Amino acid sequence: MNSQEIQDTEARIITVLKSVFDPEIPVNIYDLGLIYEIRVDEEQVAHITMTLTAPNCPMAEDLVEEVRYKVAGTRGVKECDLKLTFNPPWDRNLLSDEAKLELGLM
Repeated sequence: MNSQEIQDTEARIITVLKSVFDPEIPVNIYDLGLIYEIRVDEEQVAHITMTLTAPNCPMAEDLVEEVRYKVAGTRGVKECDLKLTFNPPWDRNLLSDEAKLELGLM
């Protein structure tokens, strides 16, 4: 993959991530700031680093599996390597302006 193909694939991944919603907050996980890194390598492996709004989220496993499944099904991606982290912990400062508007914080 050349750099333009990688950029295009990363843009498609962002679109896919915006279709995944936190089960407790009516905002997608990308605008919530739960995605810390998106990187696609030359072998078409998408490396995603993400967090959750709370470490004890009861839907954590389902949410992670949904992300892994949807990203792996994205055009230009052969595999999804997903890393869940709580460092740094999520906080409201990570919300996009769209999410702040949706949640009435602006």
